[in-house]
Amino acid sequence: MAVYERETVVKAPFDEVWDFHSRASGLVALTPGWMNLRLERVVGPDGEPDPEKLVAGSKLEASVRPFGVGPRQRWISYIVTVREGDGEALFVDEMTRGAFPYWEHTHRFEAVPGGTRVTDHVEYRLLGGPLGGAVGPLAWVGFEPMFRYRHRRTKKLLEQEFRSQRPND
Repeated sequence: MAVYERETVVKAPFDEVWDFHSRASGLVALTPGWMNLRLERVVGPDGEPDPEKLVAGSKLEASVRPFGVGPRQRWISYIVTVREGDGEALFVDEMTRGAFPYWEHTHRFEAVPGGTRVTDHVEYRLLGGPLGGAVGPLAWVGFEPMFRYRHRRTKKLLEQEFRSQRPND
């Protein structure tokens, strides 16, 4: 099993960072344009289309076409776990259909002095069984630019939003 992890501190309140990431619109805002993401359908655990917040049991159906090359790659993922309380929160999504035979992405948020620590932890298996695992580091080449973008974009959007809401000193 290959693992990718990235963390950053966002200079914005925990509640705002958590709220932003708890919505499907957050996924769209944090996906680089070169991925050509289409969020095809989001359904809550009760079957409600386009729920306000992603909770355990929510289903996301999407497709990407990186760099506009090749056919669209479709994926389905479920939010399997959501935990929140006392300045810490996380949610876990698992891909059930897509480019990876196994994909579990834990999004963790923690209130820290000066802001919120955001951590992405992905456990995945590449196509190709044991050989896919052997080339796991190659997937890092694709993950790194995408997650670097996601973390920079999170900082830009949320720090800018937080600064604009603060009264002038």
